[in-house]
Amino acid sequence: MMINRLLSEDLGRAVSEFPVVAIIGPRQVGKTTLAKEFAKSRKDGSRKYLYLDLELGSDMARLTDAEMYLESQADRLVIIDEIQRRPDLFPLLRALVDKKRRAGRFLILGSANLLALRQISESLAGRIQFLELGPFSRAEAGKKVPLKRHWLRGGYPEAVLPRSDESAGRWLEALIRSYLERDLNQLGFRVAAPELRRFWTMLAHNHGQPWNAQELASSFGVTPPTATHYRSILEQMFLVRTLPAWHANLKKRLVKTPRVYIRDSGILHSLLGIGSIDDLLAHPVAGKSWEGFVLEQILETGRGRLEASFFRTHAGAEIDLVIHQGQKILALVEMKLGLKPALTRGFHEARKDLGQPKGWAVYSGTERYPLCPGVDAIGVDQFLCDVVPGLLARKNARPRR
Repeated sequence: MMINRLLSEDLGRAVSEFPVVAIIGPRQVGKTTLAKEFAKSRKDGSRKYLYLDLELGSDMARLTDAEMYLESQADRLVIIDEIQRRPDLFPLLRALVDKKRRAGRFLILGSANLLALRQISESLAGRIQFLELGPFSRAEAGKKVPLKRHWLRGGYPEAVLPRSDESAGRWLEALIRSYLERDLNQLGFRVAAPELRRFWTMLAHNHGQPWNAQELASSFGVTPPTATHYRSILEQMFLVRTLPAWHANLKKRLVKTPRVYIRDSGILHSLLGIGSIDDLLAHPVAGKSWEGFVLEQILETGRGRLEASFFRTHAGAEIDLVIHQGQKILALVEMKLGLKPALTRGFHEARKDLGQPKGWAVYSGTERYPLCPGVDAIGVDQFLCDVVPGLLARKNARPRR
């Protein structure tokens, strides 16, 4: 299995600075492998670690008297997997950390967004750093995974690595069923699996479109608050991303409704019954699928350090992605499927509204060339390898005095 080298570096820094570090992300993306490989490779003279998987009854039994047991492991790095199954541990971790404060005491792993759990903010504020691990990105997979295969199958290791699209499709369908039939209850969400699957599939058909709770609720036969609740469940399971609208005082009427994407392109295509690249290219969702795929690649390569929004005015000026630091725009990005990317009038108007910052058209070819002054066409791999690191450096640069 490929290990996320960049996240490993972030993990090393976090463990050296914080008593508790959390790796969060969807199931089956390699959180456990990353944690174990990191623990085995530590060079600080403390190679001993303890691994507890809370899906195992035997490990859960060790925590019958959790305070006594964890206190006895005070000199080891304790890895606790699937910690969302025991939210009562968070206040205990705080007490143990405060009793003996040192960096690298606990490494906790979660398949739900622990930031959404009230126990985290109440118990571990100032004591924990979060790192998110998603499916493989292009920067991570590199030449090992052809671009079209990666786009079709998504980034879950067991989907992108098999030789055939058919075996990948079977694995993705099994993953979807596992989320619905097992994880929903384990994560404490009280919703029927068939109902959430229908809603999830409906979101797939609306992939990359503005969120309209009233319209979705009406089509689905529920109330708007229920539709929003279902979306929140999928967000907390790292299966859906909500991209906010850019807000600025431009004296323009700006669209404020967020856009909603299925985060992994393989899951998107499985929900829609798309099993081959030919099927995908012929499907109406192809352009929006490419848009969502590139969006996830950029954000995953940015390792949570890039702020992202989209921009649209009621007059039709529009840009797929605004990468920014607060109100400082770092780049404008259009995602274009095909080998001849063309910029629309709406893009040029939007770029003018935003002050003509540097723009990019990330397309499915490989050549980099100018489309117009200040805007280049560029392949996704080159954008991730050459442009994103520069954006991160600009974000982290200190302003000149």
